[in-house]
Amino acid sequence: MEKKLILVSAPPASGKTYVSMKLAENLKHVVYLDKDTLVPLSNVAFNVANEPNDREGPFFEKYLRDVEYQVILNMALDALKYDDIVLINAPFTKEIHDQAYIKALRKELTQDYGAHLAIVWVICSIDIVHQRMIERNSPRDTFKLADWDTYVKSQHFEVPTWLKEDDDPYSLILFNNNNDAEFQESMARVTKLLEERKK
Repeated sequence: MEKKLILVSAPPASGKTYVSMKLAENLKHVVYLDKDTLVPLSNVAFNVANEPNDREGPFFEKYLRDVEYQVILNMALDALKYDDIVLINAPFTKEIHDQAYIKALRKELTQDYGAHLAIVWVICSIDIVHQRMIERNSPRDTFKLADWDTYVKSQHFEVPTWLKEDDDPYSLILFNNNNDAEFQESMARVTKLLEERKK
């Protein structure tokens, strides 16, 4: 088994966390990391700074957001020293749209860890995302649902095709998640791919 760092990304309510957890259950020799594990630490920072606990606000974006991502990535790189596959459940939205960042990460993984970067993009229609967001009834979605059209325009629902490299089957892996049949097909296909040895 060749080493792989897997990033599972998608817009909110696409099923990213569920897909991540189920992939981790189906893969062998995998370390599962969830960036939400760092939320309690960020909450302390909000309190110490006497700032509102707003993970969409300017304080979080300026002081906490990038630190969370760097910490979870550092944890993943450390874990690659001890196991074959590390899966991070985190959107990496800004990073995925930064071609220089992705190129540098791929190079670091190859040169320093002998590992591949595998990006799994969860595909889910906007209508189904909307319905799932209503059903989960989370306070973090209140402002999104209140002005849905504006929120949709602020997100990247399109497939990030610029990540695809013809000679790298792990560069962009699509996981369809509009219904149970799609989910089952994608789970079998993606699990098989991630456990293959690159030829």
